[in-house]
Amino acid sequence: MNAREFYDKVVQMRRMQKEYFKTRSKIALQESKRLEREIDMEIARVEGIVGKPEDTEASLFND
Repeated sequence: MNAREFYDKVVQMRRMQKEYFKTRSKIALQESKRLEREIDMEIARVEGIVGKPEDTEASLFND
């Protein structure tokens, strides 16, 4: 997933989350959870490549 696809997916996820909290629709909840899983998987994939943010932060101050 590239940066634009990630952004678009996050926007879609937030819209579904807002829809769920507005309507309490079961379909909106399911779609929101599906999108959240996709986002979580992409974050894990990228962290596997570049490392976790806290790993990067620690290395900045441990010189």
